This record gives sequence, structure tokens and C-alpha cells, in this order.
Amino acid sequence: MTQALPSTAPDATCAAFLAAHPGYAATASLDALREREFARLDAEGQRYLDYTGSGLYAASQVRRHADSLLHAVLGNPHSTSPSSTESTVRVERCRERVLRYFRADPEEYVVVFTANASHALKLVGESYPFGADDVFLLTFDNHNSVNGIREFDRLRGARTVYVPMLPPELRVDEAVLDQKLGEAHPGGHNLFAFPAQSNFSGVQHPLEWVARAQARGWDVLLDAAAFVPTNRLDLSQVRPDFVALSFYKMFGYPTGVGALIARRAALARLHRPWFAGGTIDAASVQADRYVFTAGAAQFEDGTLDFANIPAVELGLDLLDEVGVETVHERVRLLTGFLIDGLLALRHGNGSGLVRLYGPPSTEARGGTLAFNLYDAAGRLIDHRLVERRAAEARLSLRTGCFCNPGAGELALGLSRDELLRCFAGSPHMTREDLQLCVDPKAAGAVRASLGLASNLDDAWALLRFASGFLEG
Repeated sequence: MTQALPSTAPDATCAAFLAAHPGYAATASLDALREREFARLDAEGQRYLDYTGSGLYAASQVRRHADSLLHAVLGNPHSTSPSSTESTVRVERCRERVLRYFRADPEEYVVVFTANASHALKLVGESYPFGADDVFLLTFDNHNSVNGIREFDRLRGARTVYVPMLPPELRVDEAVLDQKLGEAHPGGHNLFAFPAQSNFSGVQHPLEWVARAQARGWDVLLDAAAFVPTNRLDLSQVRPDFVALSFYKMFGYPTGVGALIARRAALARLHRPWFAGGTIDAASVQADRYVFTAGAAQFEDGTLDFANIPAVELGLDLLDEVGVETVHERVRLLTGFLIDGLLALRHGNGSGLVRLYGPPSTEARGGTLAFNLYDAAGRLIDHRLVERRAAEARLSLRTGCFCNPGAGELALGLSRDELLRCFAGSPHMTREDLQLCVDPKAAGAVRASLGLASNLDDAWALLRFASGFLEG
């Protein structure tokens, strides 16, 4: 293809896609959902391809929540007044609803409400009982909020160990992982962290690692933030010790509520480094003593967001209504359509326009695509230019390294020595400094991601936009 594609997918293209993927017709309920709940997308002339950044909220979520607020009197939960009691009832009902959605046994798991997934991860990191010679094991492919836990383990004399990935698909080297899992500190506290789905490449790492690691002496921290919007996480089948997630990633609203879903036994092993209002049963200034409250409340600092937490139930209702399995199937099919279409874009001289980072198929991968564009001479097209042009075209996507430096460094071919030289040259490294240091290599990529309200027209819009960079 050496010319820009037409603004809408040709009938023949749509017919061929539907014929090749008859399962797409079974997801037609999502088209009705988009028309009913996300009409603002088409009314505003926007194509949204940033679901890994944030999900979109349905119109009914906002209306139902507003109606609920307008017909209730809610007060700070830390009391037995009528308004406080109502808030407590709503928060606890939501806590139970979250456990049901993830099929978690309430005798085994507890929900700690947080501000977001990063907050949940920080709670684990700051409270995990690392000691001398303990190990924090994590994959190169991790969000910075997981990478940051290494600063806590180092303060306590533990070791940080990374498991590398293998380009070009950016999957973990399983042989190295097996070796590292065998190096847990005997009798110590060892924590293994990995994402169920990469927020950079879309790779879905095997959930079988959870039980494998636990059998070899590890607590397992699963970052599920990029996975759960389009996949079923069944905690009756997979039982990590800690799960971190953000609800806005799943269904857009509310934006300030996340969760740490933890096994009760694992939560009891954590030791918080401070106490705050809401986390204690008693405290004394003169006696210089305090007593933590039990369970989730010990990790919920201050006053919970009692007005917005109940809105999580409405989002879970939405996903249950449409079926996350249906969302998964649509996203899988559209992802395959995009991969094939992007890799088929070629300049007049035959060189490829798109370099994809991650699997070139839909096997064990989600709907997150990271890539860069190259001109006919093989020169990188700056991802910042791509983002600017996308914005002009009313197309929402994202560029950069997406807070996942490990995956980004491997995908872009950046070596340890190169990066050390860059950081040594500037005590206050900025993103722009890094970009200049590693040039002509890229310090970022373009990311497009699919989700709940995505359709074939959205995918075609991305292909058409990318084709505008073709030469010859």
C-alpha cells in the first residue's frame, strides 16, 4: 500500500474481515452498547485508541451515580450516625461486589480500596517484610509503580533481581525465570511481581507462574491493571497473594478508586511503616503507643472516598451486562485486524512503514499495540510528531515509554551501558534529555489500544492515519 487509505473501510474489506472472522458477529451487542452509551464519541468525531491509558465511562454510569447521590445523605463513615451508616453500608456492599466479580472467596481474600493501582502497589512495597538476603524478583516488563518497590527492598538489605525478555516478541525468558525462582531466600520473605498483561506490548504473561512461584517459596504480586479491562481474572482458579488494579482502567469511572485484592494470610504478613486516622483502634501521645485495626481498614488511610466508591458497582454491572468474555473476543479480533493491516503498510520502494514491538499475532496477547513508524529510507519518524498529527486528526493514542522502561529499553535496542552514560551525564535527567542522549535511537514509541467500545471503524481510522505517512 503506497497511498493513504480511504476515510472509511471499503465494503469489500469489511466483508472479507467478517467472512474470515464469523465470531465478530457474536459481539454485535457491543455496537448497540456504543450507540446507547458512548454516542459522544461519534458526536464529537473522535476515534479513541487509548484504553490502556483509561477506559471510557458509559453514560448510564454517570446518570445512575448522580441519581444515587441526589437521593441519599452520606457522611464520613467513621461514626454511627444515619449518614455515616449509609456510607458504610454502601462501601461494604461495594467491597463484597468486587470480590464476587473476581470470583474471590471472601474467606480467603479481602479488598483494600486505594486511589489507584500505583497506590495499591506502594502499599505492598512499603509494608512487605523484606530483610537481609531476601529477594524481590520481577520481570523487565513492569510498570514503574512495580519497579519502584526495589527502593523499599534495598533499604532493608534485600536483593532486586530482574528477569529479562526476549525480543522481538518481548516475552519472558522462561528458562531464566525458572532458574531465578529457584533462588528464593530459604526461610525468608521473597516477593515475585509481574503484570498479567504488559501495558507496553500487550504481551499476556502466563498466570500459571503464580502457583509455580508460590510452590517455590514466593509471595506473588500480580499487576492486573492492563489485563482486567478485557479479560476475566478468576481468583477461584488463580490465587496470587496480592492483586493491584484501577477501576477507571476497566470502565472509566470513578477515576480515583483502585484496589489491592489480597489474600488474608498475605495481608497479615505486611507491616505498615506508619499509622493514620482510620487505620488504628487506639493511639496515645503520652504513652507513645498505637494499635492497628484488623483487616483492610489498616491499609485505608484517613477517610475513604465514600461518595465515589459505590460507583464501582455500576461499572461492574456494565461489564457483567455485556460480558467481559464478549469484550475480550472483539478486542482480540480487532487486534489481529490492526496487526495485519499495520504490517502490510509499505512505502513505494517496498520498505515497511511500521515496526511492531511485541507479538505479531493474537496468541497470548491483549489489545495493546506498541510500534514506531519509519520513512522510506528507514529513518525513524519521531513519535512526538505522530502524536501531534494524531491529535489533529481527532485520534486519541499515546506515545512515550508508558511508564514501562524495561520493555521500552529492550524493544528499542537500548543497552545498559548506553543508559548509564546518559544518566551519568545529567544529575537531573528529563525525558527530553534522554531523548537527545539516545538519538538516533528512539526513546519512545506509539501505543494504540482497544477496549470496551472499540469497533471496526476505530481500527480502520488508525490504519488510515498511519497510511498518511507512506512515501512513493
